[in-house]
Amino acid sequence: MENKQDNNYPLEIRDVEPDETEMLIKYFTGVYPGFVRVGPKGYFLQHGFRKEAFNIYSMDIRPTDVFVISYPRSGTTWTQELVWMVANDLDYEKAKTIPLIERFPYLECSINFFPKMIKQIRDKYCDTERKLKCLEYISQPVTEQLAASTLPRFVKTHLPLSLLPPSLLDTAKVIYVARDPRDVAVSYFHLNSTMSIRGYIGDFKTYWKFFINDSHYFTPYFQHLKECWEKRHHPNMIFLFYEELSKDLRNVINRVSKFLGKNFTEQQIDQLCDHLSYDNFKINKSINCDEIRELGLQIPGKANFIRNGKTGNWRDYFDDEMTAEADKWISDNLKDTDFRFPHMACP
Repeated sequence: MENKQDNNYPLEIRDVEPDETEMLIKYFTGVYPGFVRVGPKGYFLQHGFRKEAFNIYSMDIRPTDVFVISYPRSGTTWTQELVWMVANDLDYEKAKTIPLIERFPYLECSINFFPKMIKQIRDKYCDTERKLKCLEYISQPVTEQLAASTLPRFVKTHLPLSLLPPSLLDTAKVIYVARDPRDVAVSYFHLNSTMSIRGYIGDFKTYWKFFINDSHYFTPYFQHLKECWEKRHHPNMIFLFYEELSKDLRNVINRVSKFLGKNFTEQQIDQLCDHLSYDNFKINKSINCDEIRELGLQIPGKANFIRNGKTGNWRDYFDDEMTAEADKWISDNLKDTDFRFPHMACP
């Protein structure tokens, strides 16, 4: 097993054991060449993270930067659009004409693309200049794009705080959004089954085991969440919950507006609530990752990137045994912390 530091990166990056990698690739058929665990908490990432780890960790942070951090499928896209709209004084025209992936780039996006995959896509669309430009954009290291930007930067990431630049929180604005991990697992299961770059072919029960046993992207889940929860009182941090977005969007808009130094009329907030409503959100072409579909990275006939937006949808997927297992897993991980999901009566 490889065990070394990469490019002066201060945290240990070690390859996942070959037997575990071989087993995971049987289920995640679109992944190559494997996985790594990073840092003392062993965050589980694709092998491509080795190439970008130091570039991300050492990137220059600007006071005008705004970062949205989350575990995947926790309401990230919803929060990105909300934050961008508030920070940009509700510029609906610009939001409509420029895809969210360009307005709010995904920091570690390039680790999903390895040379063999890029060549296959390039060969397939060699006569389509627009798609080739799209491929070049989403496979280029985002740190390079951000370094070249002269505008205020908005950055999405699923990396935990400890893998991001140490100066981030003291320099830029950070918004973290968390969601009930049972709903996260269901939503992420569908995404991994939908995207050919993941190609998950197992059932949900097997997927759930990977998720709670920290053998899945960006896990361990609770360590990811706790890192930002511990910093929630920092003046540059605001901590949100997906369930709050679903239950009282207006209140969340007001909190984010205050955090970003913005003030809007009630009528303006009404309009933004309508823009961010699920019925409008799911048909908003700017945020539905059409780039992924156009490059053939979404399995035909599968669900869109924005799925159903429901809270509590996990009940349709968990049997009694899984429910009890989830209750214990959540309780065990929260017993030594004051963190509580607002929709749960107890940990």
